[in-house]
Amino acid sequence: MKKVVIGLSGGVDSSVAACLLKEQGYDVIGLFMKNWHDDSVTISEECPWLEDSNDALIVAEKLGIPFQTVDLSAEYKERIVDYMFREYEMGRTPNPDVLCNREIKFDVFLKIALQLGADYVATGHYCRKGTIKNDDGSETYQLLAGKDRNKDQSYFLCQLSQEQLSRTLFPIGELTKPEVRQIAAQANLITAEKKDSQGLCFIGKVRLPEFLQQQLKPKKGKIIEVASSVNKYGGTVPNFENKQSELKYYSKKPEYRPEDGNVVGEHQGAHYFTKGQRKGLNVGGTKEPLFVIETDVEENIIYTGQGKSHPGLYRRTLFVQESEIHWVRPDLCLKTDESLSVKARIRYRQELQNATLYKIENGLYVDFEEKQSAITEGQFVAWYKDDELLGSGVIS
Repeated sequence: MKKVVIGLSGGVDSSVAACLLKEQGYDVIGLFMKNWHDDSVTISEECPWLEDSNDALIVAEKLGIPFQTVDLSAEYKERIVDYMFREYEMGRTPNPDVLCNREIKFDVFLKIALQLGADYVATGHYCRKGTIKNDDGSETYQLLAGKDRNKDQSYFLCQLSQEQLSRTLFPIGELTKPEVRQIAAQANLITAEKKDSQGLCFIGKVRLPEFLQQQLKPKKGKIIEVASSVNKYGGTVPNFENKQSELKYYSKKPEYRPEDGNVVGEHQGAHYFTKGQRKGLNVGGTKEPLFVIETDVEENIIYTGQGKSHPGLYRRTLFVQESEIHWVRPDLCLKTDESLSVKARIRYRQELQNATLYKIENGLYVDFEEKQSAITEGQFVAWYKDDELLGSGVIS
């Protein structure tokens, strides 16, 4: 009998995943990960991890599977929280959920599972795993989108490796959310009607600004509004010698200066804000709402523009540095000067967009067919062919 360790989070998805594995005849062990101790920045009065771990324990007892809690808060702080603070300090916007899966769930947690003698780890993610049999007898694993397009979570797993996929099961990938809830109700699981958790991955219900203020001290600065008529690149569009110079031009960050606009308010620190953000600016009196179009952490200035269609929000091309390129399918990795037509997304739940990858010596350009709103440094771009996520990278 194959042994599987499942990450029981206290939510309905992982509960049903455990239930299905048991039905399929696996020897299942439930493990709850405790990743955070500091309750001073949680939104609700109740202690979220305690409530979730109790629910996970009740589910495990109902299913008749062994259960234990593992404290990974030291690893979580070192690999996720410290990284987040560093990124925000540099004016970038990290994605803790993607990192959490790469660094915690499918690394630290996976190693614990293997020490317990497990053949696999399983999670309640809405995605699927495919297997290609190679001529030499080896296998290549595919990361496929979940059947429920509304809940597809493949983007969050965009940094997984072949080794990690070989050891992973996604029991609910073929199901829709309503089907998952129905199975939970039929099995009389306590989590059947439980709401999906919001907030940082594994930390629980956390207010991000308060969380960041633990390390990044408030620092007053100016909010500048830039008119939509201001050309962010300055001057006329040059004649491009080749495709690479065109991509370089369209991928570069806009460079605003204080004289490009008018001061319309004050903020408490440019590092608390991210491109495309609307909330938290507290500036009234404009015809359309203000959106952050750029932040300058060096000068502590936030540049804003009116309305969702402000040209400062849009860019056609982004760049991923060589060291940040990751192929889930290394066999499809592009060589220098090669290109590939793909579908890509720059954030979770974004509709897939037509794009072309262009590999150059020191990195990779992702050139979209249509301009994208709020391409944000530090976030992940993931690229797909049909249902399959082929690779990803950190936007630089």
